[in-house]
Amino acid sequence: MEKIGFLGLGIMGRPMAENLAREFEVLGFDPQAARLQGLQRVKAASSAAEVARQCSVVCLSLPTAEVVREVALGQQGLRESMAQGSLVIDLSTGIPSISREVAARLAERQIAFVDAPVSGGEAGAIAANLAIMVGGSPAVVERARGYLSRMGASVIRVGDVGAGCVAKLINNMIVGAAFATIAESFSLARANGVDARDLYEAIKGGWAGSKVLDVSARDISQRDYTPGGTIDMLEKDLSYARQLAAHSRIPIPMSALAHEIFVAGQTAGNGKRSQPALYELWTILGQTSQGGTAPAGGTPAGPPKAQNSLK
Repeated sequence: MEKIGFLGLGIMGRPMAENLAREFEVLGFDPQAARLQGLQRVKAASSAAEVARQCSVVCLSLPTAEVVREVALGQQGLRESMAQGSLVIDLSTGIPSISREVAARLAERQIAFVDAPVSGGEAGAIAANLAIMVGGSPAVVERARGYLSRMGASVIRVGDVGAGCVAKLINNMIVGAAFATIAESFSLARANGVDARDLYEAIKGGWAGSKVLDVSARDISQRDYTPGGTIDMLEKDLSYARQLAAHSRIPIPMSALAHEIFVAGQTAGNGKRSQPALYELWTILGQTSQGGTAPAGGTPAGPPKAQNSLK
């Protein structure tokens, strides 16, 4: 059985690795030791270098583009440790220019690379029905498809290396703006005596219906923002989109405003909570406008619930 490496076993990485392990032998590593506990089908490695030495294919699910660059190109990284003819599949949300840099440096050692970021959140990762947008040469994408199809329901090549990251940032521009708009809309409804659950039932069958609305309405109505995906994660992605837009000389005012609202959510202490916790910004504004004191450190979470299904 072919041995596949997997670096990064967090909210998204762990279930993706477990799904890969249904078909392949998977050797996984994460620097947070707790994430190596309780693995079902994935075997735990002692280091990223061990994974790189033993595996001809390595998947990455890492928190930032800078971490991807370090893991791929740094000391004892993939470039130094993987054999010629190997393949690196980067499932992280990254910056196109860094993906191209990593691909070029790996190619010097005859190691292939695709950027293949995913959308669908933790629930999609668990169910293996993620949407995967892939950047790479046609031949390398076809080579990667056999692994990606074990993690996603759709695997679409959108162009050469870097294009997968572009597609994912655009996906998250749309998602981020939707989360922000729903937060302010439901706040306006509350101020006018319309219950969040009733509002959701009334509008979900129309054009406002979406996965983002489903998740937001659930979290807002329960005032429970247990993550899956977080405000911090989407703020990072929107910041990447703004960097790309500035480099491309394309104005993105709607996404820029959404990004600032996510930054405000972090400032309010809700960065580690699910994205619909943006709603609580308007609670703070309402209390302040009525002469009250805004709560410090965010708003209290409610009882535990199923984890957020969107990244």
